[in-house]
Amino acid sequence: MTEEIYWMIAGMAIVTYTPRMLPLVLLNASRIHPRLQGILKNVPYAILGALIFPGVITIDPNHLSFGIIGALVAFIAAYLNWNVILVVLSSILALSLYSFIEK
Repeated sequence: MTEEIYWMIAGMAIVTYTPRMLPLVLLNASRIHPRLQGILKNVPYAILGALIFPGVITIDPNHLSFGIIGALVAFIAAYLNWNVILVVLSSILALSLYSFIEK
């Protein structure tokens, strides 16, 4: 590999590591306003919604019910303040059960 590639890899590492490291170094959880903490706790759910919604529409054009059921289960789990991983897993489990029942 050329030297350019090594510099490129190092640059990409710095660019991806910096936004993850800065909040840990600069922010103290006790100094963050409680309202801002509440907003930051909801960010993963908002991102999850943005990632899931296109899949709801395009999961199976012939059976839109798959997307609707998966989104509904994910919405309910997120509304109950479940962990993001549990939200995803509950939606996967619901769709697995639904596809098994439908056959």
